[in-house]
Amino acid sequence: MKKTETGLMPQETIEGKILLIRGKKVLLDRDLAVLYGVKTIRLREQVKRNSERFPEDFMFQLTKDEANILVSQNAIPSKRSLGGYLPYVFTEHGTLMAANVIKSSIAIQASIAIVRTFTKLREMMMSHKDLQKKIEDMEKRHDKHDQHFQLIFKTIKEMLNPPGKPKKRIGYR
Repeated sequence: MKKTETGLMPQETIEGKILLIRGKKVLLDRDLAVLYGVKTIRLREQVKRNSERFPEDFMFQLTKDEANILVSQNAIPSKRSLGGYLPYVFTEHGTLMAANVIKSSIAIQASIAIVRTFTKLREMMMSHKDLQKKIEDMEKRHDKHDQHFQLIFKTIKEMLNPPGKPKKRIGYR
């Protein structure tokens, strides 16, 4: 894996490992263990020893269905890569708490990078929502104006929400 001059993974790599599960942005236990420089089993041991530090909104275990979905989406190469266990996932707060129980300098530095990544993603989402709201407000104010404004607003909206690719037909023609 590519690392930066400080020895940590670049923010883009961390962003690629963040998944949306049950409406929360999370990191898989195996990815978090790699970031913290420990084996997944060691991370799980420390979490179990300190289970009172990990409420449901910090960490939870995936169901079989959720694990199957991750395999089908290639977030996990195969169920064998899970080592026979359903993975745990950690929210932003859970990653910080895990760094506290691992207690290594790598874990501390990695947790800082992870929190910065979560923060960057949150800011990007907020700015996107703010931009869309501003456009809608402008559209309402200038609703009675020139048709050119309407065309501009329509074009900007299309750029913000591009249409999905048409599905290819399957079967005989």
